[in-house]
Amino acid sequence: MDWLLYENDMYSRGFKAVCGVDEAGRGPLAGPVCAAAVILKKGQIIEGVNDSKKLSEKKREALYDKIINEAQAYSIAYASEREIDELNILQATFLAMKRAVEGLTVKPDCALVDGNQKPPLECSAFTIVKGDSLSASIAAASVLAKVTRDRYMLEMADKYPQYHFEKHKGYGTALHYEMIKEYGVCDIHRRSFLKKVLGK
Repeated sequence: MDWLLYENDMYSRGFKAVCGVDEAGRGPLAGPVCAAAVILKKGQIIEGVNDSKKLSEKKREALYDKIINEAQAYSIAYASEREIDELNILQATFLAMKRAVEGLTVKPDCALVDGNQKPPLECSAFTIVKGDSLSASIAAASVLAKVTRDRYMLEMADKYPQYHFEKHKGYGTALHYEMIKEYGVCDIHRRSFLKKVLGK
């Protein structure tokens, strides 16, 4: 498989700085949605990078350091649970992606975005369905977003131990629903995702 097929296609069209963009945490009941943007050096493949969902936690952690040390530029950003409730999850995801792209120290003129919907970016944007398993820069972004969000949820597990965030990272597992029924919601729960549970 040619991991750089999409990046090279963009360079052949005359773009100078191509970033990959992906998110983690669209589905959970708690915590922010996290997005990352990564610009790899031209022709660069970081050994071992793959769709974050196909990698073990240990492998993702090791790759996280490799990516931030070896990529030409990277940026990670959030949209909070409050923003998710106010905007809806799609618009909040777009906001996190926009923040990530705008945070890059190298200004991209092209973004390859995982999925089939484009966030409103200042540069040209192209969507790639399953991009995290087709594009080297999107795969790198998927690893950064996933590891960053997981680390954040582990911090929240210390703050709110009764919910066991370390086990489910905020996703809607049976254990998580059980804890919500027992303890109610906390500050980092997405109210808009819990309307049935909250009876609203």
